[in-house]
Formats: sequence, structure tokens, C-alpha cells
Amino acid sequence: MSTDQPPPGPPPDDDPFAKRPPEPPQGPPPGPPPPGSPYDNPYPPPPPYGGYGGGYGGSDPLSGMPPLAETGRRVLARLIDWVIIAVPLAIIGIPFDIYDRATVDGDDFQATWTGGGQLVFQLLTIVAYVTYDTVLTAQRGQTVGKRLMKLRVAMLNDGSTPPMSQSLLRAIVLWLPALICCACLWPLLILILIMVDKPYKQGLHDKAAKTVVVTVPQ
Repeated sequence: MSTDQPPPGPPPDDDPFAKRPPEPPQGPPPGPPPPGSPYDNPYPPPPPYGGYGGGYGGSDPLSGMPPLAETGRRVLARLIDWVIIAVPLAIIGIPFDIYDRATVDGDDFQATWTGGGQLVFQLLTIVAYVTYDTVLTAQRGQTVGKRLMKLRVAMLNDGSTPPMSQSLLRAIVLWLPALICCACLWPLLILILIMVDKPYKQGLHDKAAKTVVVTVPQ
């Protein structure tokens, strides 16, 4: 079970998605309760279990937030984002001869990946994916794919839009390993963790940034 909890603190006033603290409950009337009043019970019943795993009588960080996003919609949103970045990069990569170099076999294959043009293009690819994810997530909590799928990224503790620092950390953990060495294994590992993680459906990038992905209210 996930136990990640971000540091406490009030959400920014200008964030329309952030949860607001609940109104203080109305207490019993002043003075001693009359005979037979429910307030004379010294052991009131505990609050019911609620939410995504706050525990019996515990605090649920997702209380008051929209439901967690479905895994299928998250995958579709990520595929949309990947295409949006991959198509321009494929065109930009033509001057770098990435397609001619990719056909080299044998011992020369490793040399082509460490060559000057290929290295520059790889760095450009990393910057493009990380910047795209970081900037859009920090602005509205939504990349283009998430906006189309009616999803958004939220801080686990208060539901606010992730700040730039958390958005950058999330994007680095999400994209860097996949773009450097683990193009197939890393996305698969993140997907499996999202499917099995309880109760917040967090991938490794969500755990690092202490975020969750929720649906956008219609």
C-alpha cells in the first residue's frame, strides 16, 4: 500500500482545483447536555471508513477530490502526448541522419549512438519530452493528452496543480530512463505499477513527485 504523503501546507489561493479546508463542524450547545442527550455519550462512534484508503477513522488525502483516473485513459493520454512530440522530432532528425545510422549493424552500431550528431539529437529528444511534460503539468496539471482524456495531475496532499519543481521531477522520472536505456522496459514497469498500486494508482513518477492523476469534473 502506498504511504507517500507530501508535506502539509495550504494550497495556493489562485489554484481552482485545490481542495479547501472544510468548514468547522458545529459543536454541541454550550453548557451541560440535558438528560438523554446524544452528547452525553463519552465514547462517540468513530467516523466511517471512506475514500481511497484513509483507513477506519483515518484521514483520506483524496477526500473531496475527483475519482482517480482509469488506467486505460491514462495510457491513451500518454500515447497522444508521445505522438505530439515524436512526429516533430522525426522531422527534425532527418538532418542528423538518424535513419541512416540506425541501419548500421555489428560493432559500428554503438559508435553511431555515441557520435556527435546522434548524441545531439538524443539530448534534443530528452529536452523536448521533459520540457513538454514539465511546463504543461505545472501550468494546468494537464498535457494535451490528459486534456483530451479529461484527466489532470494533482498533488496528493491538497489536490492543487503541481508546482514547477514537482512537475520537473515527475517528468524526469517518467521520461529519462525510457529515452536513455529502457525504451520498452521502463514504460511497462510504470504501467504495471499503476495497475497494482493501492490505493492511489501511482507510477514511479507519481511516487517521486507525490502526485496522483484524477478525472476532471464534467
